[in-house]
Order: sequence, then C-alpha cells, then structure tokens
Amino acid sequence: MVNDSKRKKIKKQTFLRKLWRWTKRIFLWIFIFQFFYIILLKWVNPPITVTQLVSWIGGHGLKRDYVRRSSISPNAKLAVIDSEDQLFPDHSGFDWKSIKKAMKYNEKKPGRIRGGSTISQQVAKNVFLWQGRSWIRKGLETYFTFMIELVWGKKRILDVYLNVIEMGDGIFGIEMAANKYFNKPAKNLTRQEAALIAACLPSPKRYKVKPASAFVSGRSRRIMQQMNNLQVDPDIQKIIGLSP
Repeated sequence: MVNDSKRKKIKKQTFLRKLWRWTKRIFLWIFIFQFFYIILLKWVNPPITVTQLVSWIGGHGLKRDYVRRSSISPNAKLAVIDSEDQLFPDHSGFDWKSIKKAMKYNEKKPGRIRGGSTISQQVAKNVFLWQGRSWIRKGLETYFTFMIELVWGKKRILDVYLNVIEMGDGIFGIEMAANKYFNKPAKNLTRQEAALIAACLPSPKRYKVKPASAFVSGRSRRIMQQMNNLQVDPDIQKIIGLSP
C-alpha cells in the first residue's frame, strides 16, 4: 500500500511537471505569435477583429473598406483626435488624468459607465481583444497599448483606428462611413462631414450620422470649433499629414 501510494504521488508529480512544461511552451508560442502579429500589422491591415466578427454573427452586418493613409482626409484625422483623444500626440498610450476622472465618476455613479480610453487603447481593444470591462481584458489592453505605441507609432495607430473602428451599425472604418453617409470617399470628407461622423463615435449604434439628432448636431459643432484650435498644433499637424 505504501509503495502504491508513493508511485501515485510520483506519477502525479511527473504529470504536473510535464503539464507545467507544456503550459510554458504554449504561452511562449502564443507570445511569439502575437509579437510577430503586432510587427506584421505595422504594415498590414488586420484581416478581421473580434468586434467585426461579433457584429456579423449578431446580424448587424460587416461593411468595411480599408484604405491607405493617403486616402483619408486630414479633416477625418483631426475630427477623431478632437472627439476621442485631444492629447493623442503627447501621451505614451494612456491619459492618466482622464482615466482617474472616469474612475471617480464611475464610483459615484456605478449605473453610468464613463470611459477614459485613448485612441491607442481603443485600437488595442478593437484589434487584438474583445469588448467588455473585465480586469483580464483591461490588463491585456494595457499590454497591447504599450506594444503598439512602441512598435507602430502615432501615425500607424491613427491609420488603424480610422480603418477598424465602428462608425455605425455594422459600418467599420472611415471609408465605408464616408460612402454610406455622404456618397464620397474618405479623402474628400469636408470638416463638417468628418465632425458629424466623429460626433457619433462614443456610441455608433445609438447615435446616427443621418438623420443627425440634436445631440449629434450640437456635438459636431463643438468638434468643429475645437478643430480650429487643434489644427495649429505642430505635433498634430505631423500626425494628420499637414506638415512634413
């Protein structure tokens, strides 16, 4: 009986050691794969994202058309920076002041969730992860945000953002949004049209570009006013393509 007990214990220990070795190998291969995938996406657009796949499976459709940086109007780039992340050129992926404000707001009003995500964080979430507010997802989002800031740089992050973000029910990317709402390519968007699209970004399924609600119209006007202030910033000019 003693020998049997020892043999079982040894078998269990051997199994656990093998399991641990295989687990480490799996995580190592996952890390290598995602690292090379991040590098690849510096030049190649993501084939599909979890958010896009969920939209298609859920019956909302999947309408998108990826385009190059040169095919996107500087108005669109400026509008989304103004709408979503005015400190985009200056931070390293995280706007800590906005995050702290959002956390305080959510503590006071737990029924109303306010986000403090930067454009970089939104790209990390939409390209590599899934929608949700779990701590696991937020931890992974932090990692991917750090990596794309390090590997891609601001211009590429903004390009990917404008290509993958949802801009209407089942409508992904600025090119499809421009065609859908204004019957023109993204490179020809006016300041007003770009501001209207950007005004809907907090909740693209809820807020409509056409017909625009009073909220969207008012928000787009505020975005346009602020765009006048932001466009003189040299760092923003470099990112949106208004200077060398």
